[in-house]
Amino acid sequence: MKSVAVLTVLSLALTVMPGGGAPPGLERAERSPLSTFFVDPTRVVWQSDAGVRNAASLLKPHAGQAVLKEPQPPCVLRASSNAPAGILLDFGRELHGYVELITPMTRDQAQLRRVRVRFGESVSEAMAELGGKQNAQNDHAIRDQVVTLPWLGKKTIGPSGFRFVRIDNADPSLPVELSQARAVLQIRDVPQVGSFRCNDERLNRIWQVGAYTVHLNMQEYLWDGIKRDRLVWLGDMHPEVSTIHAVFGFNEVVPRSLDLTRDVTPVSEWMNGISSYSMWWVLIHEDLWLHQGRRDYLEAQKGYLTALLKRLANLIGPDGRERIDGMRFLDWPSSPNKQGVTAGLQGLLVMTLESGARLMTALGDAGTARLCAEAAARGRKVVPDVNKSKSGAALLSLAGMLDSRETSENVLKTGGPRDISTFYGFYVLQALAKAGDAATALEFIRVYWGAMLDQGATTFWEDFNLEWTNNAARIDELVPPGRKDIHGDYGAYCYVGLRHSLCHGWASGPTAWLSQVVLGVKPIEPGCKRVRVRPQLGNLQWAEGAYPTPLGPIRVRHERQADGTVSSKIEAPPGIQVESAPGS
Repeated sequence: MKSVAVLTVLSLALTVMPGGGAPPGLERAERSPLSTFFVDPTRVVWQSDAGVRNAASLLKPHAGQAVLKEPQPPCVLRASSNAPAGILLDFGRELHGYVELITPMTRDQAQLRRVRVRFGESVSEAMAELGGKQNAQNDHAIRDQVVTLPWLGKKTIGPSGFRFVRIDNADPSLPVELSQARAVLQIRDVPQVGSFRCNDERLNRIWQVGAYTVHLNMQEYLWDGIKRDRLVWLGDMHPEVSTIHAVFGFNEVVPRSLDLTRDVTPVSEWMNGISSYSMWWVLIHEDLWLHQGRRDYLEAQKGYLTALLKRLANLIGPDGRERIDGMRFLDWPSSPNKQGVTAGLQGLLVMTLESGARLMTALGDAGTARLCAEAAARGRKVVPDVNKSKSGAALLSLAGMLDSRETSENVLKTGGPRDISTFYGFYVLQALAKAGDAATALEFIRVYWGAMLDQGATTFWEDFNLEWTNNAARIDELVPPGRKDIHGDYGAYCYVGLRHSLCHGWASGPTAWLSQVVLGVKPIEPGCKRVRVRPQLGNLQWAEGAYPTPLGPIRVRHERQADGTVSSKIEAPPGIQVESAPGS
């Protein structure tokens, strides 16, 4: 029986290999953590003006197997020297994996056909040439290639992250016949234990899209993106792991990815070459400890953690100012604001050292815990000017170094959800909630993350600016003359144009935030043995859902009463002590 999560999130029929042991002689072979799902195209977005017949046949049911006699006429692509023959297929939502092309029996068996296959997270990317002003790429995954098709067989092309696939006949001298084209989705078949629903359907959809965005990136390791940045980036993992806690509970992809980066990074270096990312490694470990309570795993980190914390404590000078070396980075959009980055790093370092003090206390190392606490206390005495940086201000507010209400009013709410990013927007939302302003945070989510959905997104993007939507075509349509290409015409830093990832796990923050803040579930003892439930409904009338714990999900429903108070119903598994605080 397949998991409810995949059925709910994908609404697809599943095809997976049955369980059981490895075949004889392969007992030492490593089993993939990924399952395979076959996804049919939902529409033909475009076809060339000439040379294409029976494109609609590819939308009809097929066996997924080459056969001697097809029930449908094949799709035929017949190019000429001056006229291409191609089609563009839409698979309905962002996917990670391959496309599979199945060919029928033809008379000229010896003459093999070639096709050009282009993947795209948007229509414009699937239609683009490599390079040029719009910067289509083959980085990390080959998304544009010419392949030879078998006679009466099957060809699998990929992998990449995509929703759209363009197929062109690459040889004008020979027609190409296709019986079937289907996507081969690779994803972890894990149940979605957590849930969220409220009286605002836009927020419900945003929660689900954030969950799906991270789910796609839970490959062999926890990736940043499924098209580009198919890598483990430690800082980017923090919102991703927060979403995993809220949606799936424990998953081995998290410790597997934490350990990979630890093992390839000497403690004398920074993880991923970025100082703040080594700090996020510490903070993720405390979140993991509180949510899962796996003492043996925490103890396995003690050697590296101790050495790293000693190095970090030394970065708070006698005057309390941070003196962080290496790449000084929060997120890309805030990077030109050097003063804002300095402010954010001061707050992040203080939070990290205080987290480290708690972890080392749990590990019985009073000396290192004291070293961390003393350094953090020095760091608290210095509060740099944020220079209007919402990212920097959010971190200082979360560290308790700036008044949360004043920061919310004077910095975070200025200009609404502009000047935030899909990554550090998570911490802006957290800082707004700390100021007691969940209503503003909810509006930021509706406007900023919701605008990506309005542009056709089925996953959340590496970055996004609201200004990009002005006169822009949706990502699921051909760009008409006179309109902007929201994928190809925008982006900056390492994600210019079509290199921009439209499925980036760090953008899933609203999913974690809605579960942690609106549902109000927060572990305060390792392994969720003790949990505080304090909902912040903001301007919602009701919210309900489930939050995963090692002992089973906590189920809550909160309703605003006529007098403005919040009534809560909480069901917790045996072994969990719940501290219920008044909602707002």
